Amino acid sequence: MNRAVLLLLSFTCLSLALAGPAAAYPDKPITLVVPYAAGGPTDKVARDLVDGLRRQFPGTAIVIEHTPGAGGTTGATKVARAPGDGHTLLLAHIGVATAPWLYRHLKYSAADFEYLGMINDVPMTLIGRPGLPPSNFAELTRWIRTNKTQVNLAHAGAGSASHLCGLLLQQGLQTNLTTIPFSGTGPAMAAMLGDQVDLLCDQATNTTGQITSGTVKAYGVTTSQRLAQPPALARMPTLDESGLKGFQVTIWHGLYAPRGTPKPITERLNGALRAVLADPAFIKSQQAVGAVIVTDDRTSPEGHRRFVAAETARWGTLIKGTVLEYID
Repeated sequence: MNRAVLLLLSFTCLSLALAGPAAAYPDKPITLVVPYAAGGPTDKVARDLVDGLRRQFPGTAIVIEHTPGAGGTTGATKVARAPGDGHTLLLAHIGVATAPWLYRHLKYSAADFEYLGMINDVPMTLIGRPGLPPSNFAELTRWIRTNKTQVNLAHAGAGSASHLCGLLLQQGLQTNLTTIPFSGTGPAMAAMLGDQVDLLCDQATNTTGQITSGTVKAYGVTTSQRLAQPPALARMPTLDESGLKGFQVTIWHGLYAPRGTPKPITERLNGALRAVLADPAFIKSQQAVGAVIVTDDRTSPEGHRRFVAAETARWGTLIKGTVLEYID
């Protein structure tokens, strides 16, 4: 066999080896780990995302696995330790950037994941139980200052989006409220609907339905400007215009794979994610609950990684000013 034939065979084998993972992928069901309780805001994003991914991977079973606990770090740890073959993915939110500042003994780091891309930006909403006396934010502020620590504020566990929003709310009001943690946003919302807790600051993906139906009191959105849609949120003032100057919190979601997932597979997944983000059905479903689809450089793995690094630094400064100690 001459040298030219050997080189051709070597090149062919190398090409097949590199293309192999992507060509065969996916060859078994894909599990999307959601590190929060079912029925919460991230669950809505996950269900819409999976619907879109099934259209990108026809014939492949894609299942959602809820693994709540420790502010999302239990599920993230599970994915960090999973095989890097693209069949176990993580859907996570801003907790990726805040967990390092909140938890003393994290069992993973940012380096344990391949970043696949950003999905959306979600505004937060401040809502109250049905029987709460104040009818607007100005009245709520006076009511809080009169009742002080008798007012309780629910959240979905340490490090959750609702926990972070609640911390900033208390900082903005210069008031300490009695905080009540739940195992997820679903249980927290159930307690609110039962008039068992006073306030909750949570993602619009979880609260829009309740605000639209009038089953909760709505006091404001956390964006810098009023939202254009959906109608229930478009009618709400921002907390900034209502007196909490500079108050702005939005929660983003991203998609991740375990470290070491072959680049051909991460590229395939990023391509599928971008296709979902351009899917009219996905866009419509997310816009209906106030989410804004990401269309900029953050949809790329590199852009997403840079953004998370910047968010980690930003939230570190804020958390160190509001949280007295790490969570074990």
